Amino acid sequence: MTDATVALFGYGRFGQAFATLLRQAGHTVRVVDPVAPVPAELAAASPEQALAAAHWVVLAMPLRRMRAALLELRPLLRAQHRVIDVGSVKLQPQAWMDELLGPAIAHIGSHPLFGPLSLARGERPLRVVLCASAQHPQLPAAARALFEQIGCQVIDRDATAHDEAMAQTHALAFYIAKALVEMGIGDDLSMAPPSFLGLSNMLAAVRGDAGHLFAAIQQENPYAAAARERFIATLGTIHERLQRESDAGALAIPAPGQAEA
Repeated sequence: MTDATVALFGYGRFGQAFATLLRQAGHTVRVVDPVAPVPAELAAASPEQALAAAHWVVLAMPLRRMRAALLELRPLLRAQHRVIDVGSVKLQPQAWMDELLGPAIAHIGSHPLFGPLSLARGERPLRVVLCASAQHPQLPAAARALFEQIGCQVIDRDATAHDEAMAQTHALAFYIAKALVEMGIGDDLSMAPPSFLGLSNMLAAVRGDAGHLFAAIQQENPYAAAARERFIATLGTIHERLQRESDAGALAIPAPGQAEA
């Protein structure tokens, strides 16, 4: 499908960026957002109008509003619609879509691994994780085509594997960066060595991403708390070793693929 119509529910920072990518790929976008201002050329007068000719229905709102949105949209959805969410946590949205949309309305979870900041920096390649519902095993092929049309590399994972991986990467990165920000570290990078400059993107992400994102990826991912606890415990162990050991070799950071001594 090279010229799809997309009903986009949510026009926050990511929704705006996603709408731009879709339009650049030749798709028609109709937007509904009860709060954010939407350009007149994109705005739909109502959910019914947005859905009238839509092939894809994109849920781009915070997770805390998604269930209510699904309940509102369900009576309006038809067999022609394919529903996709674009949040950074996948188990809960998938459970809600399976429950409320079921076999009747095709649906799939996605997590675009990019956002307004990475797009502004021109970072490539764009990547997206697709998490198929067991109720609609045929949908990943169509979703893959949609994302490939906007320049994405597609990664297929189940929702559990996705959330586990995000707890170890996305959530931990934001957790570390938030601690550095609250300590005031990184405000002055004039003497920062290259080893620290690599962290500057994390600091920029925490400062520049949507305000709800930090709490969302920490509190809504069921594996994030355990990842934080393991990280804190590991820091404690490293601190204790630094206090009692002096052998530089034993304290060295292992090379990739090399086991910790």
